[in-house]
Amino acid sequence: MSAPTTTTEVALPATALRGKDLLGIAELTPEEILLILDTTEAMKEISQRQIKKVPALRGRTVVNLFFEPSTRTRTSFEIAEKRLSADTLGVAVASSSVVKGETLVDTARNIEAMGPSMIVLRHASSGAPHLLARICRSPIINAGDGLHEHPTQALLDAFTIRERKGRIAGLKVAIVGDLLHSRVLRSNVLLLTKLGADVWVCGPRTLIPMGLDQFGVHTTTSIDAAVEGADVVMMLRIQLERMEGGFFPSLREYFTVFGMTEARLRRAKPDVIVMHPGPINRGVEISSDVADGPYSVILDQVANGVAARMAVLYLLAGGGAHDEVVA
Repeated sequence: MSAPTTTTEVALPATALRGKDLLGIAELTPEEILLILDTTEAMKEISQRQIKKVPALRGRTVVNLFFEPSTRTRTSFEIAEKRLSADTLGVAVASSSVVKGETLVDTARNIEAMGPSMIVLRHASSGAPHLLARICRSPIINAGDGLHEHPTQALLDAFTIRERKGRIAGLKVAIVGDLLHSRVLRSNVLLLTKLGADVWVCGPRTLIPMGLDQFGVHTTTSIDAAVEGADVVMMLRIQLERMEGGFFPSLREYFTVFGMTEARLRRAKPDVIVMHPGPINRGVEISSDVADGPYSVILDQVANGVAARMAVLYLLAGGGAHDEVVA
């Protein structure tokens, strides 16, 4: 039996972002962050319908240019684009002219010559999206650049926290793990402090970058201190692929000292939520009973990633010019 066709109006904020690109949280004001979160809420309602599609980006073409491996980010961007009715194109870098020596700039210029509406870029070099934003007329969305930022991950994390807690201001958020190599950390610290959260960061001394204190966070090597009374515990992946040298003796010892277990989680508030951007290294950053337990919102983060990326695409496409989306 075919699904009935209905027309539903969804009210969306009638304000656009200031810039043409989303390069990082650093460039966003608190008001712009809240605009994206409010728009994400409306987009999540679309994702919960029987027919999960609206014509907001009909006639627009979005190119996904991923130079690094990705499952959650790439898939959720593609689903978000399709749910907004955009034509989407994924460029397989391994089979593109990049392997023949073509530079990122030349790749971007050739793609832009074909007239895309937006380019979503994931790249191993910090600042790559900023470079493209300077030479491309098309809006550029940063899907993760080197050790710099991962803005849409921070936005979906913030939305998940607000959805579960009703607010962000005043919450104690503990971020634990590989702080040195994490672009997720940088974006989350910028976003959460802008919205008034009390942020604690924790990891081995060898994995704590210099200068974190200047962002208004508490830095500690004691996971017990970080988790004590926390409203939110966010675990970060150990990024072995970015490490050269011994940052800690072994994965087993890392888990013993910094892994999240049920016993450690008892130090947090009774209604704590546990987050992880993925992919999870079970038994390294987090035990399976915590990752799959009642406090985990890890799969909620994945689901909310689609709505958050829909919101970013919509707003950068000039969504503020529309008062509603009709499906």
